[in-house]
Amino acid sequence: MTDVVNNAFLAFVIISIFFLVLITFLMIYFTIKYSKKRHPRAIQIHGNTWLEVTWIVIPTIIVLGMFYYGYVGFKMMRDVPEDAMVVTAIGRMWDWSFQYENGKMSDKLYVPLGKPIKVVLRSIDVLHSFYIPAFRVKADVVPGRENYLWFKPQSIGPADIFCAEYCGASHAYMLSEVIVMNEDEYTKWYQGTTVLQDEKASLGEDLMKTNGCLTCHRMDSTEDNGPTFKGLYGKKRYVLENGKEKQVTANEGYLRRAIVDPGFDIVKGFDDIMPPPEDLSEELSEEDIANMIDYLKTVK
Repeated sequence: MTDVVNNAFLAFVIISIFFLVLITFLMIYFTIKYSKKRHPRAIQIHGNTWLEVTWIVIPTIIVLGMFYYGYVGFKMMRDVPEDAMVVTAIGRMWDWSFQYENGKMSDKLYVPLGKPIKVVLRSIDVLHSFYIPAFRVKADVVPGRENYLWFKPQSIGPADIFCAEYCGASHAYMLSEVIVMNEDEYTKWYQGTTVLQDEKASLGEDLMKTNGCLTCHRMDSTEDNGPTFKGLYGKKRYVLENGKEKQVTANEGYLRRAIVDPGFDIVKGFDDIMPPPEDLSEELSEEDIANMIDYLKTVK
């Protein structure tokens, strides 16, 4: 499939360069040939049927040929092999997460070498675009609508994932990777746990990454699109509840409410840009929320 896209680009570039050179040459040639010095008196040309037919028919044939070539490649990119492995990519401002058929979640796309991969695309907020340049695939990720693309990795190693549709202030940081592994390594990863350690804080950190929390909230004292997580637990802060300012303490109750219903208390000085509660917490169990709170307690 990569070759189809490469060949289409090459063909279109060759055609474009050919006409650029031809038109530039003709412009210079006619400028010299019909200059005022050579033709002090202008001569009216009333028409040339053969020339008019030629410049209509030839470009039409070329454009139809380019369309057909592009359509054949596009059709191939939409025909997913029956044995393709299905992974769901979830786009949110400004993060990608991936869910596998066994329920496993990750913040990178792990795939086996040589296996067709169908990526089901979903957005929980605004319009995004899922783009993997190395595999020559890109498709829009539209809220409220399911889209898809597929590719077949042919070499071991990482490949960058970008969002190719402007989606807000941190659009440029909406990055991830495809990690291509041999089949044995992938099987071990797929059947293992989603984190490297069993401690609750480590589980909570992984959940924070998977759900895009760490995209807007920093671990240091830097403020981004959301308030920093550094030293958050036990800290007093000013929030807006129904437009009224009040002071609260970031205890376990406050942290749980911030995870489950982030629009309830808006930290003063920040906008209400968190995803709706049903989108953020639909995959989180009470144990998951507790692990996330345990992680936030460790961020000093």
